[in-house]
Amino acid sequence: MPTQQQTQVESLGERKIPSPLNLSTIPNDEIADYVPDDARVLLRIERSGQAQWDTSASFEKAGPRQMIYFDPAVTRAGIVTCGGLCPGLNNVIRGIVLQLFHKYGVRKIVGFRYGYHGLGANPKHPPIDLGPDQVRHIHRDGGSVLGMARGGVPVAEMVDTLERLDLQILFAIGGDGTLRGAQAIHEEIKRRGLKIAVVGVPKTIDNDVAYVDKTFGFDTAVEVARLALNGAHTEAQAAENGVGLVKLMGRDSGFIAAAATLASLEVNYCLVPEIHFELEGEHGLFHHLDQRLEARGHAVIVIAEGCARRFAAPYQLERDASGNVAYAKSEIDAGLFLKDAIGAHFTKLGRTVTLKYIDPSYMIRSVPANANDSIFCDVLARHATHAAMAGKTGLVIGRWHNVFTHVPLALATSERKVIDTDSGLWLSVTEATGQPDLSNVPLSGRDERWHRQT
Repeated sequence: MPTQQQTQVESLGERKIPSPLNLSTIPNDEIADYVPDDARVLLRIERSGQAQWDTSASFEKAGPRQMIYFDPAVTRAGIVTCGGLCPGLNNVIRGIVLQLFHKYGVRKIVGFRYGYHGLGANPKHPPIDLGPDQVRHIHRDGGSVLGMARGGVPVAEMVDTLERLDLQILFAIGGDGTLRGAQAIHEEIKRRGLKIAVVGVPKTIDNDVAYVDKTFGFDTAVEVARLALNGAHTEAQAAENGVGLVKLMGRDSGFIAAAATLASLEVNYCLVPEIHFELEGEHGLFHHLDQRLEARGHAVIVIAEGCARRFAAPYQLERDASGNVAYAKSEIDAGLFLKDAIGAHFTKLGRTVTLKYIDPSYMIRSVPANANDSIFCDVLARHATHAAMAGKTGLVIGRWHNVFTHVPLALATSERKVIDTDSGLWLSVTEATGQPDLSNVPLSGRDERWHRQT
């Protein structure tokens, strides 16, 4: 659990400029209020027994400040989108640009092309100007109007670019790798003593950013993934001994697979990187799949891509430019491996099955944001703009207990959020699927064996 010091957000200096938003500090006057800096959101809001409430750590509440740090008339801001595609990228870009332009009066906004590569000394694609005319309709489309890429150029070179362009704010929109890059940029800016704010917006359909309860794009991805699961169920039901197998994204965290399972309610086995499972043996998947087909004649299985590490030796898993395991490039593909293994198992038994394999991976991240994500993206964009104009820096906009927060980049990138298999979420998955414990290893012996595998 982080300490209060680890949740503290850095500021560039004293705020001396009145906000142009003309909000209120008076309760119940039918005008939205500014958020004071001492407004906090507790990290923990549960207790048990006679334990005292844990108030030792809390996050700074996000929102507009009454006094701001940057003078809008001379402020210049940049936006970069990194990593893979995600529903809602254009919504966030648009939200930041319109908030800066119309509400704060910032007139110079640039967009860096193709991720951090665009911040190089001589980028192949130079930055583009962004204003209301450039972003007016982009929220209707999937993808990113700025383009996406992983990796980048040396941190010092990127900060040189920010200095050369005389930018005071950098908005970094992306997931774990993007936020690690933003943290490195922030540290270099501090080392040079510059007054440049770095603010992140958490983007990933995997929903795996630490101390952020939801990232944008997740809702839309789950909605599209549910369609794939429903299709797999229809195919499986229509065939004798039909098996529908769907592989979904989720490198280290199975949130998409779990949520899509709950949205569909047609899945019988949900396999995610966080749980122990075996294929063979008395308690393995194949044993239970045999029984399922004997009793019901069909089954649906969803597997997250990160389960590949359960089947692969470490040298078989390649990494991308962001340092993440690149399952699409690795020798072992979780879905195809399981597809072949199921086929081999039933061939060995002399039993015929009809297996339909569906991999909607890139489809679920390339579509436009749905209604929930559209709303969520717009709120994230506005909070990111408020934080930056107030001189807050080295942070990502989070949400915790349904309240928007400022999370230090160092804390958000300190670990990867995963499913707590003791939680109500995983209980819901197992109750919805009816799947049993699929491991042949006693509970007391799992941790050591599991760590060796991962």
